[in-house]
Amino acid sequence: MLKTLSSTLLLLLTVFPTFSQIVEKVEPSYISTIQFSGGTDQSQLPIINLGSRLQLSFDALNGDEEDYYYTITHYNFDWSPTDLSKSEYLDGFDDVRIDTYQNSLNTLQIFSHYELTIPNRDTREIKKSGNYLLSIFNSDGELVFTRKFLVMENIAKVGVEIKRARNLKVINEKQVVQFTINSPDLLLINPKQTVKTLVLQNNNLNTAITDLVPQYTMGNELIYRYDTEASFGGGNEFLSFDNKDERSATNGIRSIELTDVYENYLYTNIPRYDRPYTYNPDLNGNFVVRNVDARNQDLEAEYVRMHFNLQYYDDLGDKELHIYGNFNNWTIDGTTYMKYEPKTDSYTNTRLFKQGYYSYKYVVVNRDGSIEQGAVSGDFWQTENNYTVVVYFRDLGARYDRIIGIGYANSTNINNN
Repeated sequence: MLKTLSSTLLLLLTVFPTFSQIVEKVEPSYISTIQFSGGTDQSQLPIINLGSRLQLSFDALNGDEEDYYYTITHYNFDWSPTDLSKSEYLDGFDDVRIDTYQNSLNTLQIFSHYELTIPNRDTREIKKSGNYLLSIFNSDGELVFTRKFLVMENIAKVGVEIKRARNLKVINEKQVVQFTINSPDLLLINPKQTVKTLVLQNNNLNTAITDLVPQYTMGNELIYRYDTEASFGGGNEFLSFDNKDERSATNGIRSIELTDVYENYLYTNIPRYDRPYTYNPDLNGNFVVRNVDARNQDLEAEYVRMHFNLQYYDDLGDKELHIYGNFNNWTIDGTTYMKYEPKTDSYTNTRLFKQGYYSYKYVVVNRDGSIEQGAVSGDFWQTENNYTVVVYFRDLGARYDRIIGIGYANSTNINNN
């Protein structure tokens, strides 16, 4: 019998001084290409309306055709467990098997491709807005991986603008998110206590700003006009590669070999923090699976061993270099580590990627796990980034945090007015 999430909760809960009391479980090495979306073309943090569809897919590379099960759990704004029972936020059941899967076709790397769509005949509806965790278990009841998602009610209007920083020391590096919340149909009483906001850059929960309170109130409108407190490093345009044809050198790929799988060697990268900013359209860390010759991308796209190479001469001390992106849910682990190679005086990484278009960057990771995102690529105010503001509301006496509105903006419309 599959274990419920409550029996493994102690394995997940870790207390931090800031946002997020629950840490997403990183998938094991035999699970790859987790795509989680809610009506978007690319896999990213799903933020869906009540009643909308949620889609998860992943590949198991061990060839065991194993059974996997899922549970859905509701959480508060700070990712602490809510007091709601399962029946209060779900219509139907979870803790059931994912019954849609197929084996790969004509690929060197054998894998099984699993798909889950919610709602389905077992989980008919998610009834409450708020934060959710989707957990995937194997047939022995062991937790394999988790993914967070958000469900919203469209009640409040959220206007978002991106500004340059007012602080002259960082005016060329930072982007500031300013926004307003207007709720004509829901009275936001005592908003400094009842309203919370989540500010995201490129849908990355790891870098979210979560501690902003409204500075002004004008009628039903809450106004947030922060500078330093609501600023992000602009970063730089992501690097990318496109290996939709695994047998020919295309975007970013220098050479190709065939061993047990195809090997793609990328061109050597160099730091860009001391170079002029150059606009280059990208997917802001996201990816798309595709094979130019495939009828079914999910089953016929090959797994290719990608070889990364970075020349970086700054003294790292006890820090590390890693590749970073949404290809593994913005996770820093052993598969992203850049190893120093004395023969070439450069840092290298070798990792399996399913064919497609991927955007990524190099980052410096400190011993405490903090990430210096601009240490290699630099921070520029001109960089194109997506920003999302999510608004939570808990009325006096309520038992959970609702998501009542969401706003979007892109830094291509940045101004300094």
